[in-house]
Amino acid sequence: MSADLLHPVVQHHIVNSLQWPGLRPLQEAAVTPLLKGEDALLLAPTAGGKTEAALFPLLSRMAEENWRGTSLIYVCPLRALLNNLLPRVEQYAGWLGRRAALWHGDVTSARRRRILTERPDILLTTPESLESMLVSVNVDHEEFLGHVQAIVVDEVHAFAGDDRGWHLLAVLERLTRVTGRPVQRVGLSATVGNPDELLQWLQGSGRGRRPAAVIAPDLPVAGAVVSAGTPPPPGDVELDYVGSADNAARVIAALHRGEKRLVFCDSRSLVEELGQKLRALGVTTFLSHASLSVEERRRAEQAFAEERDCVIVSTSTLELGIDVGDLDRVIQINAPRTVAAFLQRLGRTGRRPGSRRNCLFLALDTPRLLQAAGLLTLWGRGWVEPVQPPPEPRHIVAQQILALCLQKKSIGDRIWHDEWNGLAPFDQSGEVIVRYLVNQGYLESDQGMLFIGPEAELRFGRRHFMDLTAVFIAPPQFAVFSGRTEIGHTDPALLIEKVEGPRLLLLAGRSWRVTHIDWKRRRCFVEPADSGGKARWLTGGAAEGLSYAMVQAMREVLLGADPPVALTRRAVGRLAELRAGADQVVHPGGTVVVRDGHEDLRWWTWAGFRANATLAATLGSMADPVQRYDDACIRLHPDVDRAVLREALRDAAERTCLPEIDDKALSGLKFNTALPARLATATLAARLADLDGAAAVLARPVRFVQG
Repeated sequence: MSADLLHPVVQHHIVNSLQWPGLRPLQEAAVTPLLKGEDALLLAPTAGGKTEAALFPLLSRMAEENWRGTSLIYVCPLRALLNNLLPRVEQYAGWLGRRAALWHGDVTSARRRRILTERPDILLTTPESLESMLVSVNVDHEEFLGHVQAIVVDEVHAFAGDDRGWHLLAVLERLTRVTGRPVQRVGLSATVGNPDELLQWLQGSGRGRRPAAVIAPDLPVAGAVVSAGTPPPPGDVELDYVGSADNAARVIAALHRGEKRLVFCDSRSLVEELGQKLRALGVTTFLSHASLSVEERRRAEQAFAEERDCVIVSTSTLELGIDVGDLDRVIQINAPRTVAAFLQRLGRTGRRPGSRRNCLFLALDTPRLLQAAGLLTLWGRGWVEPVQPPPEPRHIVAQQILALCLQKKSIGDRIWHDEWNGLAPFDQSGEVIVRYLVNQGYLESDQGMLFIGPEAELRFGRRHFMDLTAVFIAPPQFAVFSGRTEIGHTDPALLIEKVEGPRLLLLAGRSWRVTHIDWKRRRCFVEPADSGGKARWLTGGAAEGLSYAMVQAMREVLLGADPPVALTRRAVGRLAELRAGADQVVHPGGTVVVRDGHEDLRWWTWAGFRANATLAATLGSMADPVQRYDDACIRLHPDVDRAVLREALRDAAERTCLPEIDDKALSGLKFNTALPARLATATLAARLADLDGAAAVLARPVRFVQG
């Protein structure tokens, strides 16, 4: 057995300390490749033992090969997840007389100084904190990071799907320059649609040069679309239509009494609204979302873990592997945007022997019912979205060049790209960005060397260049305090809108009366109120919309497909009403163009937001410039006639265009000012486009209907 290859001390503690009868299949399969130093992607459902599958072989290597200094880095996307993991990692490291430590934005300066002098064997951190170490004048990079042998990237799919993934890859390449050797990379993930591609992405410049393996013995199907007729994955899933948040609260209060329930919502405002309604119904309720203070979330999660008959209402903050104790039920309000997110949430249940994974969907309105039915149709086929890194991350290239100059103090203007070991797009293709940074004063150039310039100091130099290590723009928020206790953050719009009487906020599921606003320090002070509070947060950036696959599945539901889950009578009835009125917007033979009167002309593509953005740009003036596209349809100019439109659609199949970008959208792309305007615009256009989805729609027949 592969477990016999682990260090004897590790084997001893697995049997005697953990009292495990043996390793799980994933843990058994991971031993040999990880002991050999191979890169790997470990796939298993939530709570599938991925952390142990990675750590047991790496700790064995640490002991057998006598690794010294900080030799293993464990990266997570969330600070809360790191906090949750630390006790387990400390326990496993302690078996071998090794130590683990935590380093992220909430760790005090004193604790960080202690870590630098008493270097732990395992460091748990975020990519942003790892880069802050690289650029910090207080960290001896070679001494502290030069001994790293391996890095574990937990929830790797959560990184790879957005710009944090590009940032992570770039930082790992710079880390290998510090170590002077390749660093073993081990990714941990739940089910994804393209595991081989995800592993190659994680390898960075080592792709094709280092041995690598996808390890997924618990997941016989780890691909995108599987064959028709495949039975749905295991789990008790039900879809209900409740019509309002009030009704959702009543259903949750009445069902599953005596059990521990985790309720997912798609917005912070809905979390607050539902939490308040549940408390009014006498349900012991806790809340978790990103605008609550760290202390507030910890208190809620700890109390929830210790209670039995209770509910915690959360956004996606509890989607990942944070331990909230022995969970009985998951309830989903409306639907997540992806099947992958649903799998994460479903995986929070069914952890006890003899129990099954379960999820109850409660749709608050008809569009969300249709979305939930479409998602469950895809899930029933065993389909999971492929993880796709955002294309053309030029703004991250600009950020990395600036961060490198901050780290190195100066860098040769002809060799700067060597620091990323040839990894595109951080290679010589970024030369145009370097020239722009110099011309605009972000960098200074002298005798063949590049330095941080005055414009970079001005824009990103606050708090020792902390703004340079975060790749997202966070919408401005005000901290909310009750006395000296921070409750969380609120959107400033709630503090400036006109109100009659006292200004009331809803935060942490309670109403508060605003007593004072400190505009300069962005703080507001509150005291408890009986009721009447409001919650609102601006999301910032452009709406992402739904994918081509998701909206196509919704179209199939309208055409008669039922998801392979239990449907309540209310859900069945509302879906029947939807289908009865859908004959003018869906047709099994292709797409539909509907004219309703003289002023409304719509092309029902059912192609998703990005494909419709691409099609609207391709149609140019034929698309209505005022009333724009959405997930399902494109509004056309009402003067377009049938013959002209048919000809335009034939032409469009030969010359699909990238979407047009509003100048305001550029403000959501951090570091966009460090790019030439045309490159910033091209980056956003490439990210908004879905050329494949647009081409698929254009290849189908079009049916014209008079409404």
